[in-house]
Amino acid sequence: MKSDTVYKRAFNQALDIIVAGNWEEGPPSETVLGRDMGVSRTTVRKVLSRLGERHILAAAERGRRTILRRPQPDDYFPDAETTSRTQHVESRFMDWMLRGDTRPGTLINELELARQFSVATASIREFLIRFSRFGLIEKRPNSGWLFKGFTPAFALELFEIRVMFELRSARLFAMQPADSPLWVKLEALRADHLKLLREIETRYHDFSDLDSRFHQLISRAVPNRFIDEFYDVISLIFHYHYQWNKKDEKQRNEAAIEEHLAYMDGLESRDVTSVERACLHHLNSARETLLRSLMSHDEFGKSP
Repeated sequence: MKSDTVYKRAFNQALDIIVAGNWEEGPPSETVLGRDMGVSRTTVRKVLSRLGERHILAAAERGRRTILRRPQPDDYFPDAETTSRTQHVESRFMDWMLRGDTRPGTLINELELARQFSVATASIREFLIRFSRFGLIEKRPNSGWLFKGFTPAFALELFEIRVMFELRSARLFAMQPADSPLWVKLEALRADHLKLLREIETRYHDFSDLDSRFHQLISRAVPNRFIDEFYDVISLIFHYHYQWNKKDEKQRNEAAIEEHLAYMDGLESRDVTSVERACLHHLNSARETLLRSLMSHDEFGKSP
């Protein structure tokens, strides 16, 4: 499973390289590719083979391969198939929190989660230790971990930082060159949004994952390990409360999808004013949803 993930991630990386125009004269040697992409020559060969199967790369002639066409969104492996073990644990934990109706005071059992997620207990413990720095979960002697819930002050302070980070990322995203791989990924996300919009009656719960992917893509315009980690907390807090407040959940998610599509239009316009307007409109809606959720639960933030 691990090697398959490495291969799929390397394949997507190769597509990004082609989109950026870095292989106009054909890819370098397998040795150089392996070094640049951080994978083995065996993985490189699998990547080159699939590029040939997808008619993106021509077969080697006299030792050289040539680009046949520009990669399209459906050439990429889905994000879910390219995540590392750490990302897998994070994703499953978020989903467990969101769909399990977890309330402040809930005990978290490492062994039980390890079985549910099909990972080693050590992977669960590593994630919980890292996540506990934000004060949302706490280790209890002899009783596992405790989910503490959120205070309104914590959530709103976090939102303020979110606006600062995302406005900066959105502006820089709109300034990406036309051949940036980010535009291809954005179009793939647009297709996923339109598909979910068509199936909203039965799949509205799936919006959380789509929203997280969209905002994380915007943050990639300015890669920053601290911002990436910050978005883990953002995903948990905002979507936890979106789904905690069940009232009008389908309608709220449907409206958020429309806001995302308008946000994408703003990004693709390359106009900074349009980008800022669409970004702030969507984030302000998210803030209002969060506040309504906080007000609807008296137990919010109380310690057990």
